[in-house]
Amino acid sequence: MHKHGKKYREAKSNIDPLQRYTFREAIEGALNASFAKFDETVDIAVKLGVDPRHADQMVRGSVVLPHGIGKEVRVLAFSKGEKEKEALDAGADFVGNEELIEQIKGGWLGFDKAVATPDMMGSVGKIGKILGPRGLMPNAKTGTVTFELEKAIKELKAGRIEFRVEKSGIVHAPMGKVSFGADKLQDNIAAFVDTLIRLKPAASKGTYMRSIAISTTMGPSFKVDPVYVKDLAK
Repeated sequence: MHKHGKKYREAKSNIDPLQRYTFREAIEGALNASFAKFDETVDIAVKLGVDPRHADQMVRGSVVLPHGIGKEVRVLAFSKGEKEKEALDAGADFVGNEELIEQIKGGWLGFDKAVATPDMMGSVGKIGKILGPRGLMPNAKTGTVTFELEKAIKELKAGRIEFRVEKSGIVHAPMGKVSFGADKLQDNIAAFVDTLIRLKPAASKGTYMRSIAISTTMGPSFKVDPVYVKDLAK
């Protein structure tokens, strides 16, 4: 059984486990409870009232966070011909086709996100078993399989994140860094939550957002009362 360190236990000792906070209170609480020497990531976890085992209740998408996530994103573009130049001009870190696929087969994974033009997916599919489990496989539903490479690459560089509901019905996503401060983090969270609401499946019945928690990489979580979702963007 995992045991938390002294600093974590001290931070958590000041939190009422039954308390439900507003988004602002939870964000500020998480920032105040941050104790690591590095710039921790602030994460959000949302329990949805969906059953991902049914295709019509799958929640999956992407959102461009207003202030990014606070890290440099290395983008790889699978493309050929004129689209290679477009990808390079848009800021892709790695551009190519068959040679990149062979490098990945050999174990190289020196990138954070991948995009591909539709005509490359036949070849990219050969490494799906490598990219898929790592969340690196281009997908049309998240806008990473497209002929509009410039738009996709610039959005990824600017802080677009992709998310997908887990088997347990929970969606996890990074919202930025502790150094962002409460205002920027609230902007990012508002954009993310708004996207989740717009992606609510028609087959989802009852309460959609059942619970929400905000935490830093090393710190304790602060639970948000979903009733405050309507006030988040204000």
